[in-house]
Amino acid sequence: MKHALLVWLLRAFARKQSPFFVLDTHAGAGAYALEEGPAKLTGEWRRGIGLLLANPPPALADYLGLVQRLGLYPGSPLLIRACLREGDRLACCELHPEDVALLRARFVRDRQVGVHARDGYEALRALLPPREGRGLVLIDPPFEDPEEYDHLLKALRGTFKRFRHGVYAVWYPIKHRAPVRAFHTMLAESGIRDILAAELVLREPTDPTRLNGSGLVVINPPFRFEEEVRAILSALLERLGTGQAGAGVRLVRLADE
Repeated sequence: MKHALLVWLLRAFARKQSPFFVLDTHAGAGAYALEEGPAKLTGEWRRGIGLLLANPPPALADYLGLVQRLGLYPGSPLLIRACLREGDRLACCELHPEDVALLRARFVRDRQVGVHARDGYEALRALLPPREGRGLVLIDPPFEDPEEYDHLLKALRGTFKRFRHGVYAVWYPIKHRAPVRAFHTMLAESGIRDILAAELVLREPTDPTRLNGSGLVVINPPFRFEEEVRAILSALLERLGTGQAGAGVRLVRLADE
């Protein structure tokens, strides 16, 4: 869900000729093998990307075409790089030493990609606003810290004051509703304008030990985001859903322009 919407956002940026900058605050390793290591052991991908590739929905053609072309299972850095044009830039931030090494190996001598071994939230202060004037910021923390939502809100408030015209895409897990409702309320009361939340839920989010769905908060969504993303979410639900109670998609406006 996150990657399909990310590709849509990148294509929206490319509609204008002027160059743009992308900051990936929690970049990871860039790509992942599905037939070895942890992915092979769990086999979870067969009920996710495997189902989509076996029967690609038209609404996901762009994203799935990139997955097939790039090989392995591309994370956000590879997807972003594949959507950049000459003159666009990507900055990948990651703290895990092994992942940083893999990213640097993948993008060695790539003048359009910078790999930073630094905290993603600190990078928001250091790398924004970009010299291009246009930018997409992907914030995808691991949510291992129980105070992650507070860190997110603090970072967004500070960054938005300095880069109000940027587009921000913030992924969050949906395990049970209480933390998500609190996060939405904090965003609505933050003073940040033009906020939309897109969500895909595969089962009733009542079990805090399971990932029951996920959401993407988008600040300053590009033109037609709300209309076109609904088709992507619906296609994902059709392929990945199992008809369980509480499953569905929704787009919620948290703050007007």
